[in-house]
Amino acid sequence: MKIEQIYTGCLAQGAYYIESNGEVAIIDPLREIEPYLKKAEKNDSKIKYIFETHFHADFVSGHVTLSKKTGAPIIYGPTAKTTFDSIIAHDGQEFKLGSVTIIALHTPGHTQESTTYLLKDEAGKDHAIFSGDTLFLGDVGRPDLAQKAADMTQDQLAAMLFNSLRTKIMTLSDEVIVYPAHGAGSACGKNLSKETIGTIGGQKKTNYALREDMTEAEFIKEVTHGLLPPPQYFPLNVKLNKEGYEDFEAVLKRGAQEFDVTAFEQHAKNSEAIILDVRNQKDFAAGHIPGSIFIGIDGGFAPWVGALIGDIQQPILLVTPVGREEETITRLSRVGFDNTIGTLKGGFSSWEKSGKEIDKVDSISADIFKNNIDENSPIFDVRKPNEYISEHIPQAKNTSLDFINEHLNEFPEKENFYIHCAGGYRSMIAASILKSRGIHNIIDVQGGFAAIKDTGIEITDYICPSTL
Repeated sequence: MKIEQIYTGCLAQGAYYIESNGEVAIIDPLREIEPYLKKAEKNDSKIKYIFETHFHADFVSGHVTLSKKTGAPIIYGPTAKTTFDSIIAHDGQEFKLGSVTIIALHTPGHTQESTTYLLKDEAGKDHAIFSGDTLFLGDVGRPDLAQKAADMTQDQLAAMLFNSLRTKIMTLSDEVIVYPAHGAGSACGKNLSKETIGTIGGQKKTNYALREDMTEAEFIKEVTHGLLPPPQYFPLNVKLNKEGYEDFEAVLKRGAQEFDVTAFEQHAKNSEAIILDVRNQKDFAAGHIPGSIFIGIDGGFAPWVGALIGDIQQPILLVTPVGREEETITRLSRVGFDNTIGTLKGGFSSWEKSGKEIDKVDSISADIFKNNIDENSPIFDVRKPNEYISEHIPQAKNTSLDFINEHLNEFPEKENFYIHCAGGYRSMIAASILKSRGIHNIIDVQGGFAAIKDTGIEITDYICPSTL
């Protein structure tokens, strides 16, 4: 028996490759399926099953394409309804894979169809669970995402999740390995661990939601407290996962079209496309196409695209580092943004050489920031609310990047103001969005709060995030 976690950091997502005696099961595959096909081919094995733990909201699964390529059936848990062929497993249904067995355990709560897959080894002993978004390390799945479709309140779903955890998961042996669908950085929970593999026993000791003496009412209160609104692209991804989507190869072919400067500019005018610049934030600050939006490929790229652009049908023109065009299109497609219509040939340097107008972002070091400000200087902190509450500059106002468009009327119209995040990535995204809205009197602080703190500037007393 072989188990491999295939973890994608940008999405904080874990897919799984399970192999026994030449037969393979894939759990929660990503959109681009070649890695799974190549792995099975290399091992002279056949993909027999494709298991989905639930209808994912934060990414588009590769289940439909992988099934077409391999003939392997797609398996969902009870209550799931798809427009493509699939096996809807009943609670407790067994699937033989070589000399091991995978059992579907219906664990509703995150969504109605959420299912945990229990793997029994060659001797029939419980070995591991693939818990999807039902159980994370340090947290459980948020119970508010499916309430509209399920016609249930988040409290009702949380009650279902409480029951699922205590009757289906916590009854398993402490030695059983936990393989979750996500780790820290995912918007599918609020307190996820950076670790991506654990055990039932370890979670009973450390996961607040598995506290032994916890009542249902306490669970509902703690699990639902502090949930930020889900990104607006989530329901659109659910729809794609339920109904299917365009093959990735077609998305890549269309998006990889290269346009020279003149054609690129013309497409931007005629298509109402967003110009998305994915270079490093320092490069963007030094020069970029006016009106373009920065979301760097080397940060939390795909989730921020989903959270800030929102509409997966939005046409996108790309400015990328040369040689990273295909990677960018791939990562956009993982969250359902398939309408990339082309890239700037030669990257930003071709725009510069053409003599076209360029824009810049004023950006200063943390030391200069400290020396320039006084108690009346307007400062905007674009970190998340819990980061801000934990520690911040006393006079800074929290205008979280997640909801930057709701804060537009709070920024000074003429007076220069400062913005910062934790390390410099998010503040540059915010700066690009503000500039695209006609707000140009921005000064970005390089290195963010980490660099600011190192200057010795006055900050509020630290509050541990776990106590918020």
